[in-house]
Amino acid sequence: MHYETRYCTHCSTALQAITLAEDGGDKERLRCPACGWTHWNNPTPVLAAIVEVDGKVLLARNAAWPGKMFALITGFMEAGESPQEGIAREVKEETNLDVQATTLVGAYEFMRMNQVIIAYHVVATGEVRLSPELVDYRMYDLPDLRCWPAGTGYALADWLRTRGHEPVFFTKEENEERRRGLDAALPKN
Repeated sequence: MHYETRYCTHCSTALQAITLAEDGGDKERLRCPACGWTHWNNPTPVLAAIVEVDGKVLLARNAAWPGKMFALITGFMEAGESPQEGIAREVKEETNLDVQATTLVGAYEFMRMNQVIIAYHVVATGEVRLSPELVDYRMYDLPDLRCWPAGTGYALADWLRTRGHEPVFFTKEENEERRRGLDAALPKN
């Protein structure tokens, strides 16, 4: 299910597309005609972790994903936590691993979901126990990692370059096969 903001969060009036002058010029946004509240629709910060355990990288499969699709550990930042605290929490919640070191890889656009991905490389220890959100994981040696053409895949590619490995991306056909069935499982607009 796709959710969208349709009513003012302050007075419950139906929002309207209203153009007003802003710092960058006239801008149409959903605004409340009664109290003036503005729905900014800013991108949501999402944290991603390239999880390294004993020199290998853990990629996991979400329960809603096709069987061939594995990716980084990701999650939403919570109010009151730093990105570093948030990624350590997400790694612990989703894999049971304890983060020992955290290094920023970079920030990546993910416009399709209106998100900004803040990616980290984390070194973690412990025994993997997946949360119910995840159904499988694989451990990869760096030369065996393949990158995908989207936000977290670009983060993985950038990190691999820092380790002296030229990233290899899935071909268009391989990526389509990897994602087969995913679009049908995603919420409709």
